Amino acid sequence: MRLSEVRGQNTAVRTLERALSKDLLPNAYLFEGPSGVGKRATALALAQAKLCQTAKLKGCGTCAICTRIVQGNHPDARQFKPRDEGKRNIQVDTLRNEILPLAQYAPFEGEHAFLIFPDADISFPEQHPEAANALLKTLEEPRRGVTFVLLSERPRQLLSTIRSRCQRVRFGALPPLVLEHVLEEQNIQPALRAPAIALSEGSADRALALAQGGAATELLARALRVDRALALRDQGRLIELSEELAKSDDLQAVLTTLAAVYRDVAVLGLGLAHDKLRFQQEREQLAERAKELGPRQAAARVGALAELPELLAKNANPQIALDTLLVQLSRLA
Repeated sequence: MRLSEVRGQNTAVRTLERALSKDLLPNAYLFEGPSGVGKRATALALAQAKLCQTAKLKGCGTCAICTRIVQGNHPDARQFKPRDEGKRNIQVDTLRNEILPLAQYAPFEGEHAFLIFPDADISFPEQHPEAANALLKTLEEPRRGVTFVLLSERPRQLLSTIRSRCQRVRFGALPPLVLEHVLEEQNIQPALRAPAIALSEGSADRALALAQGGAATELLARALRVDRALALRDQGRLIELSEELAKSDDLQAVLTTLAAVYRDVAVLGLGLAHDKLRFQQEREQLAERAKELGPRQAAARVGALAELPELLAKNANPQIALDTLLVQLSRLA
């Protein structure tokens, strides 16, 4: 993927293109934003744009240099992922003996070198500052022609001194149309796309995972079953659902889906534009619920569902927390 082909991140791409055109690449970038929105692809595209000799400052995406960068075989575009074991942070000896020497002597083939750290907040967490402090010294004494690119979903977990030495580039959630194209390219059936996109929080990775095997469709169906039991105030059925949910591995996902349903109910109850709905395919059913429940109570249910993590923290037994939550929701009618 060339820099110009990165989708849904126009501001980030313009920032990088401007730096390339003026030959003002900093010694360190911090790409921050949710997972699955294109941070890693953009880092590789940046390296292609700088190192490609066929389409300078753009990257052709097909030449030997561009291909080697994507395949991880170019000495001037290296990626250093977190460890697979333990707490996964990069150990200070590894950084000093294997990574920083590369920064000292790079670039090796081209005119610039990129050291890319996917999941930098895992590699250099604040609670294990040894490697981060070693990296900081290099960032404070940068070598010309070398750019560190740190990718982070949770930048606040990095040392503040690391963040302050990096030029920060923000990546936002991907818009639904981009996610639609991603799922289409992966040959996901149209019927499975909408619920997956609705629950993806703008992440392509999450949308793909939710579309596989109709996972998002099943989550929506389960959330609607809970809502029906709440609408009927069927205490027996609510107890059964509570027991079922407490034993499931995707409790939080079901209740997050239920909260998204109530957001749509609130939108319909307020008479807002239908294009703001997450679950367009369920519009008629949700419109009926909006008449029954009203926007105020729907919004109150969203708020109650948001309190579940606190309830779980107070109750070691998730069954008790769920019983409390469902009783509370049933009264919000």
